[in-house]
Amino acid sequence: MNNKSILITGCSTGIGLCVAQGLQDRGYRVFATARKKDDVKKLQSLGLESLQLDLDDSQSIQTAVKEILNRTNGTLDALFNNGAYGQAGAVEDLSRDVLRQQFETNVFGWHELTNLVLPVMLKQGHGRIIQNSSVLGFVALKFRGAYSASKYAIEGLTDTLRQELSGTNIFISLVEPGPIESQFRKNSFAMYKKNINKENSRFKTEYTATEERLSKEGPAVPFTLPAEAVLKKVIHALESKKPKPRYYVTFPTYLFGYLKRFLSTNLMDKLLNKV
Repeated sequence: MNNKSILITGCSTGIGLCVAQGLQDRGYRVFATARKKDDVKKLQSLGLESLQLDLDDSQSIQTAVKEILNRTNGTLDALFNNGAYGQAGAVEDLSRDVLRQQFETNVFGWHELTNLVLPVMLKQGHGRIIQNSSVLGFVALKFRGAYSASKYAIEGLTDTLRQELSGTNIFISLVEPGPIESQFRKNSFAMYKKNINKENSRFKTEYTATEERLSKEGPAVPFTLPAEAVLKKVIHALESKKPKPRYYVTFPTYLFGYLKRFLSTNLMDKLLNKV
């Protein structure tokens, strides 16, 4: 019987919910967190041990970690940083505040949470940290600049932290999904409508395609996989004696990972401009 504990952020839907349920079924003690109180209640109704954790709020992060450590007598075996959203829009249409907010959730919240659990893992002499990045953490696509920048930042922090954790028996891995079935596009569309002034942009025509993609029901692109594809990689990162630094998920991630190694920047730009 597996009795290891794991804290997961962003469990209201999609990857976070799938991984929380999958790991609980596998015997983990899962602390499934979400930003909204209603989502916490929903998770509890599904039989998950759930707490409120808002990645934009330091006090919320600290309170959640303190409560979890109280319940576990001061130990935590693993952390899965997953909660995030994607701000659509051309770089020139992103205000400083909008870009800052993208980083508050996708980078700074993860960083603070990681730094809170690291002393616990160092004291107990083991731990696993898994960062849910993206194919957009190593390739860039038009109108996804804010999200891509946040994931590039996560990749840089993670690569550095992996080196700094060498010899500690704490392993950190990046999961890099491509298209996954989730509420991600729905949430992105809401943030796009809130923060991007289409009418005043030189990309007004191109934004029509962005709106169609974000509002489309069902998979918007080929090779979309269910969230269980990510769960499989998370399990390997948690249970392998030698977890991988990076886990690709979906065909587009493997494809672009391969092409980036062999194509020049100019050729990659030409290819990505056609996506």
